[in-house]
Amino acid sequence: MTDPATLDVTLVDGYVDEPAHFGVPPYVSTYPRYTAGALVDAGVPEGRITYHTIDALREEPSRWRDVEEADLMIYIGGMTVPGKYVGGTPAEPDEVRRMAWTADGTTLMGGPVRFGVGDQNEGGSDMERKDLDYDFVAKGDVEAAAYDLVASGLEGFNNRMRDVEEVTRWARTGAFVVEHHPNHPDYLIAELETGRGCPYRCSFCTEPLYGNATFRPPETVVSEVEALYERGVRHFRLGRQADILAYGGDGEKPNPDALRALYGGIREVAPELGTLHLDNMNPITVVKWPDLAREGIEVIAAHNTPGDTAAFGLESADPVVQEENNLNVSAEECFEAVRVVNEAAGWRPGEDPAAAPTHGEETKRLPKLLPGINLLHGLKGERRETYELNKAFLHRVYDEGLMLRRVNIRQVMAFAGTEMSETGSQIATDHKKLFKRYKREVREEIDNPMLQRVAPAGTRLHDVHLEYHQDGKTFGRQLGTYPLLVGIPGERELGRTVDVAVTDHGYRSVTGVPYPLDVNAASMDELTAIPGMGRQRAGNLVVDRPFDSVADAAARAEVDLDDFLTVRTPEGAD
Repeated sequence: MTDPATLDVTLVDGYVDEPAHFGVPPYVSTYPRYTAGALVDAGVPEGRITYHTIDALREEPSRWRDVEEADLMIYIGGMTVPGKYVGGTPAEPDEVRRMAWTADGTTLMGGPVRFGVGDQNEGGSDMERKDLDYDFVAKGDVEAAAYDLVASGLEGFNNRMRDVEEVTRWARTGAFVVEHHPNHPDYLIAELETGRGCPYRCSFCTEPLYGNATFRPPETVVSEVEALYERGVRHFRLGRQADILAYGGDGEKPNPDALRALYGGIREVAPELGTLHLDNMNPITVVKWPDLAREGIEVIAAHNTPGDTAAFGLESADPVVQEENNLNVSAEECFEAVRVVNEAAGWRPGEDPAAAPTHGEETKRLPKLLPGINLLHGLKGERRETYELNKAFLHRVYDEGLMLRRVNIRQVMAFAGTEMSETGSQIATDHKKLFKRYKREVREEIDNPMLQRVAPAGTRLHDVHLEYHQDGKTFGRQLGTYPLLVGIPGERELGRTVDVAVTDHGYRSVTGVPYPLDVNAASMDELTAIPGMGRQRAGNLVVDRPFDSVADAAARAEVDLDDFLTVRTPEGAD
């Protein structure tokens, strides 16, 4: 019988991406944290558990020694809704297999329930679990498998799902692994699970595979946040649920009191947090229970941080597609939900101080909470009219003066365990040209003008993390749910954070300048980027520097500069 206290365990995070769960950096998913907690609960000392991301293994080959020499090597990964990533690259099957071949000890692979690490990283449709030469494959919860495997002396386990009592312990005891993440502490956002499962049965979605919705009590999530906060995490996303409004209830009806306990508790144990965002919200919940839903949305907006997004799974505005795929919300119902969220949470900090506490945030920020719209193509019943109906819905939202934080357009993936068949993939292939044109039209006709409405020139984006250089600009993002990509003139040191004032808009990104920008030190490119300036006026300012005040510079340029510029004295004060 193997003594757990003598085991050396290596966890490798190959990243996950599910409909209700992000795990590609800068996100860290629940899986490695809960697995580490399960190992500790089973008797493995914290100091004998090593955690690596797949990118860390690529960048430092010496880390492979930990894979080779571990008594137990656990790989965690699986992409059920793959996308394009900037912060990290998910593990490829060959890399996952190499880990199994390299490891001298026992190997365990796990991740999203019933899914594996096949060709889905490249957007394929091979979603069946493959063992890839591992000794054990967890077909239930990998954290439960890890606990049972250690408890059995590495002999085996029965596939099962962990219960609420277990996850309460493991979420707190496994928080320590975040300190080993390459992005810790400044550029890391922790996914938080409030519950799993969904009462609805949309044909294409994996979430119902977890069963009907079940929720963790608020105090258990708050305890997890407290443990992560103590380990240096300052950014959090309540992403692991199908519908945040249904939290703490029967899975469908809103429970504002539970949300109040959850959000209020998080703010109490993490008073200096930098990000508190969410992901999924079901628009049908807003329509069925408008008063309770509005109250819940107002609770969220009172405690979250600006720029938050509630992803609405409309999927299709076509009633034919809705019926054939068991979609639970119509275009009319989704429009009403968009309106309610705009009214209850679309305000900006400082606009209405009586509406809710703003935790010291100043004005000119992004709105507190806006809906996003998910549109999925390639579903059963799709026709040419589907594209026109989707565009008509988006135009109606814009024409009514409402705001959307993002429009997410993607094509369906067919996978085992759902009602989708090869039909969906065939439709997506047949409509390829139509899809491309439609997507371009949405970007031009909706995304760009909507972005100008959501983040008008002068909007301030705090703590933009600088990620890469391209075409003489530096690009970065804030931490949060669906953050804006920000382009800044010039090549700046990467890995730093800067505050930015928005100056211009693309389809899904913005241009900005560091805020506040010293008029007496700003480059020509920075000054030219300010709305209304142009190179002639920018050149005049450069020639006539120094200025004693922003007002003097504005008078010379004949442009309002208060939202962008400052004048610093030698001591650095305005």
